[in-house]
Amino acid sequence: MQFLATTKMADVIHHNYLLLSVLNRFNVHLGFGDKTIEEVCSEQNVNVDFFLEIINSFHDQDYFPKSHLQAFPIKLIIDYIKKSHSYYLDYKIPQIERMIHALTEDATTSKKQLELLEKFFSEYKLELITHIQDEENRVYPYVLAIDNALQSGNIEASHFQMISQNSINFFADEHNNMEDKLFDLKNIIIKYIPPASNYTLTNSLLIELFRLERDLNDHARIEDKILVPKVQQVENEILKLKV
Repeated sequence: MQFLATTKMADVIHHNYLLLSVLNRFNVHLGFGDKTIEEVCSEQNVNVDFFLEIINSFHDQDYFPKSHLQAFPIKLIIDYIKKSHSYYLDYKIPQIERMIHALTEDATTSKKQLELLEKFFSEYKLELITHIQDEENRVYPYVLAIDNALQSGNIEASHFQMISQNSINFFADEHNNMEDKLFDLKNIIIKYIPPASNYTLTNSLLIELFRLERDLNDHARIEDKILVPKVQQVENEILKLKV
C-alpha cells in the first residue's frame, strides 16, 4: 500500500514496523493516537510531502519518485541524511557491536571465530565512520555553499574554484557501497561460524544486520539518485554563469 496524508500514523507502524527508525529521524515519536500523518507532521513542523516520499520509498522498494524527491530543497535532504547518520552511529552500530561482543563472551568452542567476526565488524565500523565524516565535513558544506550561492545570486570566483576542486562527481565516484561489507558479514555468520550455544542471540544479530543492510540500501538510493543529481544541476547552473 501507499501511505497518504490522510493515513493514520498508527497504521504506518502496523503495516511496517521497520519505519519506526525513519519516524524517529523526523522527531515523530509514539503516542500519536488516531491522528493522521498530516496532523502529526503539522504538530511536529515536519514537511508532510517530504515525509510521505521518504516513508513510501522505504516501505516499497518499487516506489521511488525520483522527480518528486528532487523537487525538495537540498538543505532538507541533507538534514534528513545527517539524521540517518546519527541513527547508524549513535544507535544501530553500537547495538550490533554489543550483540557480537555478548556472543563472543558467551562462546566456548567457537570463540576464535567470533573474535575474528568482532574484528571484522570493528573494521567495518571504522570504514563507515570515515565515510560519514567525509560526507559531513567535506561534501555537505561544499554542497550547501554552492546551493546558497545560487539561491542568493551571490556567485563569486571562489565558487567556480570550489566546483573544480570538489565537484559532486568526485563524491559519486568515491561513494563506497557500504552494504557489500554487511553482506560479507552476514555470510560469515551464516556459513562459517560454528553453532553457538545462544541461538537466540545469533538469530537476533542476523536480523539486525539484515535491517541495517536494508536501511543503508535505501539511504544510498537517496544519496545517489536524489542528492547527487540535484547538486550536479546546481553546479551546471553556476558554471553557465562563468565568463
